[in-house]
Amino acid sequence: MSLITTLARLEAVDTGRAQPLATVRHRHLSERPLVFVPLTTAGEAGAPLGALVGTDRDAPRLLVVPQPRDRDLRFAFLAELAGVVLPYIDACGEDVEAAERTETDPETGKRVKVEVELCADAPQLIVPSRAGIEFVRLLGRSMRFRRTAEQDPETPHPAPPHVPLLGRWLTHYGERARVPGSALLLALTDVVSRHWATGQSSLEDQHLGALLAWIDPPENESGAEAALRAELRRDAKGQLLCPPAGPATDPAFDNKLLAPAIERYDRARTALAAAEDGLQADDRLGELTAAEREIRELVDSRTRPTWDAVWHGLDLLRTLPEGTHAADRWTRDRWSFTGHRDRVLAGEPPQPRRDDAVTAANKLATREREQARLEAQEALDDPLVMAGRRLAGEAFAGEVTDIVMAYSESKRPSPRPLVTIRTDDRPHLAERAKVYRSLGGKPQAAEFVEYVEGEADGADIDTGGRSIVLRIVDKMGRGKEPESGSVPEKGDLVCFTLFEHEQRGGAKLPDPEDTPWTHGGPPGEATHPPADPVTEEDVL
Repeated sequence: MSLITTLARLEAVDTGRAQPLATVRHRHLSERPLVFVPLTTAGEAGAPLGALVGTDRDAPRLLVVPQPRDRDLRFAFLAELAGVVLPYIDACGEDVEAAERTETDPETGKRVKVEVELCADAPQLIVPSRAGIEFVRLLGRSMRFRRTAEQDPETPHPAPPHVPLLGRWLTHYGERARVPGSALLLALTDVVSRHWATGQSSLEDQHLGALLAWIDPPENESGAEAALRAELRRDAKGQLLCPPAGPATDPAFDNKLLAPAIERYDRARTALAAAEDGLQADDRLGELTAAEREIRELVDSRTRPTWDAVWHGLDLLRTLPEGTHAADRWTRDRWSFTGHRDRVLAGEPPQPRRDDAVTAANKLATREREQARLEAQEALDDPLVMAGRRLAGEAFAGEVTDIVMAYSESKRPSPRPLVTIRTDDRPHLAERAKVYRSLGGKPQAAEFVEYVEGEADGADIDTGGRSIVLRIVDKMGRGKEPESGSVPEKGDLVCFTLFEHEQRGGAKLPDPEDTPWTHGGPPGEATHPPADPVTEEDVL
């Protein structure tokens, strides 16, 4: 936790309201996202109880599993979910635009630019909390390997059509959610808590109702009081007024309402199966319909408050302007979505249960690179985030007080101006350390030369002020004199960072087929030699 975040949390406790951690929105929000509020039974994470899903805040689609232990009812739920999600995904996959991508020519081995299709937009899925992302990943893993009757007529318990396809998409979204800065699958609690600091712990921030209560409490009520009411207040029946739908349910709801309703549904279904004539069957069918309706009403009562809270949270986030680099990260999400769409259309098999060594290393390297890129871009987009980096000694800002033109010692001297910056920050600068500033959206590098302390430049030693001398080393053109605007002028306010703005790629990993034996060997090979065949001597 940064010092800025700590100070903001302390101020939230003191004032009773959440404090801003950002001045811009660092995640892209689609105009028409798909909101998914799942609900599962306690003790069995893979057994869905119901969900609210849709793109219209006033008309969500309610999906219910009256008996979560029934395989056929669970498959019917997944098929209905696929009927909602897949058309939304397909609609984004149809609208494409031309784009250039750099690829390796298989004949020459050189990097060349080729024109390919890029989806103009990507479907965005939003869940209430971090546990919702884990549930999406769990659904994808449990669905993508299912066999349908069309694929294998003799498979036991065949899945409905499109269920495996939905599993592949949910798996892709779950994997993409692990990439820092990605916005394909968002947990609203994580996005909101990134932009506001509350007076409670990070674990308590995973309760969406309590988190929003700190940010937008009712009139004449503090955020702490509103959050406590959202977490603990119950009605006359002992049920939470703000159920978390996290996606696990509250034990009081399970024991007092859900379990008796499911028991009545089981009895009605058993009675219907045992009906002897048509008149008796009609009566039993009416009882079964009433029992199912009761479960639907219970599921709706648990998910509707969270559904409304998700849309309220999105409204709060939309009050912030989108950060400059959020569009670039969304473009990378569009490339990811387009690539998976192409793999699905090409008929490639589902994602493997476990990645091979090279794929896993590539994923890890990508996440590390994207994490560093995200931290740099957020600081460049947001002065409040940059203030935290300055407090940590990773950046400094100040006023240019002097400029001395100098040149490199080479056959063709290049400009290397010395810039003196008056600052109150205390950056951790080593000898000849590289620092960077944003110049027209591109990083300009400079080299630390020395500190200038004392009163010669007006610095106040008592307040910790000092001057820093830097040598600008690039982005000044090819001429003997620097291009206009490439060198700061006296009196300009500048900000330099000790971290790089653009992340470099790591060493190239071998192809999966060339994986060394130390890392499991090529995919498909046995990691251990086969056991010796059983002989007569092995049996007593």
